[in-house]
Amino acid sequence: MANPGPGNSITLRIDAPSKFSVTSELAAAAAGAGAAITALDVVESHPTTIVVDLTCNTTGEEHADQVREAVDALEGVTVRLVSDRTFLMHLGGKLEVNPRVPLRNRDDLSRAYTPGVARVCMAIAEDKSKARQLTVKRNTIAVVTDGTAVLGLGDIGPEAALPVMEGKAALFKQFANVDAWPVCLDTKDTEEIIKIVKAIAPVYGGVNLEDIAAPRCFEIEARLREELDIPVFHDDQHGTAIVTLAALRNALKVVGKSIGDVRIVVSGVGAAGNAIIQLLLAEGAHDIVAAGRDGAIHAGGEYADAHRVEIAATTNPRGFRGSLKEAVVGADVFIGVSAPNVLDEADIAAMADDAIVFAMANPTPEIDPIVASRHAAVVATGRSDFPNQINNVLAFPGFFRGLLDAGVSDITPPMLVAAADAIAARVGEDELNASFIIPSVFDPLVAGAVAEAIVRVVEAGATKE
Repeated sequence: MANPGPGNSITLRIDAPSKFSVTSELAAAAAGAGAAITALDVVESHPTTIVVDLTCNTTGEEHADQVREAVDALEGVTVRLVSDRTFLMHLGGKLEVNPRVPLRNRDDLSRAYTPGVARVCMAIAEDKSKARQLTVKRNTIAVVTDGTAVLGLGDIGPEAALPVMEGKAALFKQFANVDAWPVCLDTKDTEEIIKIVKAIAPVYGGVNLEDIAAPRCFEIEARLREELDIPVFHDDQHGTAIVTLAALRNALKVVGKSIGDVRIVVSGVGAAGNAIIQLLLAEGAHDIVAAGRDGAIHAGGEYADAHRVEIAATTNPRGFRGSLKEAVVGADVFIGVSAPNVLDEADIAAMADDAIVFAMANPTPEIDPIVASRHAAVVATGRSDFPNQINNVLAFPGFFRGLLDAGVSDITPPMLVAAADAIAARVGEDELNASFIIPSVFDPLVAGAVAEAIVRVVEAGATKE
């Protein structure tokens, strides 16, 4: 059974008898049904009854029903209402627009709007580059998706993808003060997506591509990078690769190994897997075996897309042709960006001594991290309820903050490496251990450090030129 988590948090509003033991009885009933109690508040008191809000984490809707029934079964107790706290957070959406300037009187209105705004419009008409200084373009990102590869949910469509894109936009603002807006497109046509994004580009200072299925995402990113004069970042590729490299740098320090010497197995050759592989190769990794659904990718294999062909040509120097389970035997590092439960305890036990396991499939990892920790020296996941969460939020807010501050349109490999180094450096040598290889997503200094690293790379490049 899965562990109760905050993503399935509920609040039960309960009518109960007014007696000293009632709150402990309510808590005991909910806990007995497997709930994790997070709060218990008496919200109303009456002569013979009280109203209690009991908040707890569950594993899902069925479990929530079981918790309600357990509490409702107590003598004199009635569960009046059950509120799903996740759905409540999303009511009306998670974003709003607020003006940055006061509109207190006619003078303010005359400058913000007509007639004064006409002078600003004409200045931009004469020099379009001024839009970056005089409009929201200076600090605004489009979060673009077609809803075809959303989290672990797959092709669920643009409407269903919107809550994720809203969340992404909220993270941009929270962590790096970047204004972002969801752009969910009702088309899967590559050319149409490219055309639409180019058409709306005048409003935005950058584009964050999100949850677009491979291999179309590769062409969309490449074309937009070539045809737009603003930065285009595919977070599922490059954000994941940045944070993975940061975590691996520190994990290798913990076990005393170097990237050039270790055997690495990557499970998953979609957008994230491809970008991770390319960045690891650029950083000096020599022995990488990439595995898809049909096993290891190798030279001489027949592959339908150009990215698998490239992986076949640049990885697997030993020509290994077996399954994923066979590939991890003797491997030093496993990096999973694929599917749930593709490995078991025996597979991790068969890895090299002091092995590193990054099981990043969400919400269910490639192997249970508790099981993996019995044999691996360092274990990381994409989840927030285990140590070492490899989360893109460590990368993309600060990365775009740096791009906007530097005013550049191109994203280069040195920027990706610099971002990874900045994230890794937030874990001090005196803090580094097997359960702390990557900073917390709430570390307030991460985004600024990443942004500064990007600006330094840009400035160094300008100096060389």
